[in-house]
Amino acid sequence: MNQEIAEKIKNMLVESLRIPAEELEYDSELFGDDIGLDSIDSIEIIAGIDELFGIDMTGQAKENFQSIETLAAYVEAHI
Repeated sequence: MNQEIAEKIKNMLVESLRIPAEELEYDSELFGDDIGLDSIDSIEIIAGIDELFGIDMTGQAKENFQSIETLAAYVEAHI
């Protein structure tokens, strides 16, 4: 996992979704019991990834959205 990409994604989630940084680990389950995001939040994540990295995640499989680690791996693979 690229640490720089993961940190940018974490900061984006903290700022745009108002998730307390201390609750957000790189392996936290974003849409499960850990953080509890919903489909509206996924739209924010897609917009944030596009803005930060110029990568369109629209229509991507949900396993890419499981955690900061999976988002960072997706971004790293598509840069």
